[in-house]
Amino acid sequence: MAEIITVGSICQDIFFPTNEGVTLETPEDLLSQKKIAFELGAKYPIRQRHESLGGNSANVAVGLAKLGENVSVCTTVGDDMIGKWILEELSKTGVNFELVKTERGCKSDLSAIIIDEKNSDRIIFSSHIANKKLEFDAGKIKEPDWIFLGDLSGNWKQITDDIVSTAKEKKIKVAFNPRQQTIHEDVKKVITTIADSDLIFLNKDEAMEIIGGKEGFSIPEFIQNEGYLTKTLCEIGAKVAVVTDGVRGAWVFDGTELLYAEAVLRKVIDTTGAGDAFTSGFLAAYLKNKKLGDCLSWAIANSSSSIKEYGGQLGLLDEVEIGILSKEVKVTKLA
Repeated sequence: MAEIITVGSICQDIFFPTNEGVTLETPEDLLSQKKIAFELGAKYPIRQRHESLGGNSANVAVGLAKLGENVSVCTTVGDDMIGKWILEELSKTGVNFELVKTERGCKSDLSAIIIDEKNSDRIIFSSHIANKKLEFDAGKIKEPDWIFLGDLSGNWKQITDDIVSTAKEKKIKVAFNPRQQTIHEDVKKVITTIADSDLIFLNKDEAMEIIGGKEGFSIPEFIQNEGYLTKTLCEIGAKVAVVTDGVRGAWVFDGTELLYAEAVLRKVIDTTGAGDAFTSGFLAAYLKNKKLGDCLSWAIANSSSSIKEYGGQLGLLDEVEIGILSKEVKVTKLA
């Protein structure tokens, strides 16, 4: 069994499902073509709210633990009631949390998530405070086989450098899933980190932004082609590149083989954490030395199950369940 440490955010997610919002189409706003509106000054009743442990590193860690992996999470919480709640919930998951730091005088991360019940879309209001205090202390970790580098805030460039240098020194493999904000902030830093990564997970928009940010790069007309995106990510230096595009499915390239898997369409309750479920499904299969196609089918199965529940963890599959549901996934070899 491989040992893996996930590094990144952890928070409490609070979900407010409602059908009161009005969807507005704004095609003239290229970066925000659809919005949801509520009456200013109004008060709307929420029939039932939901709470869940959240955050990229936490969701991936819990998904890996449920699939039988030996996983620890390196993150930060505040010394408040939310932090205590987070640690209590984390203790139920099978994830080792010896590397979780409690920051004194600091508020824990919290997200308020508005779910539009008419179409299951959501808006996330996130408050990252404790995550900005995250530090990576190489002296406190043993020698894991893998480090998963997820969404970081605060001094994320220094943390990234520390992880990459530690991984090189101790021959630890790196799986990288950068958050959109870090890509916006310093795409060239993200590119150099991809070059030092064994696995890279991105959605299509993120992949396009990263490749478009390469120095001296002239954007070709086929930049929207997923095969081109995955192959270019491997040319940057990633050993394996995975690109997702929601209901359209996912693509993976390992330098030799290009595969595509269709999404398994189910009734959607909430898509929060679906990408993290995809990541943990793929990574767990990869750690078990499964074939590339099986890694992709595990990822799709886990992701499609997660959207049936509120939050990024209630719908996660165990090894038996994912073995059954992954058989429904159609994987096609493209090259």
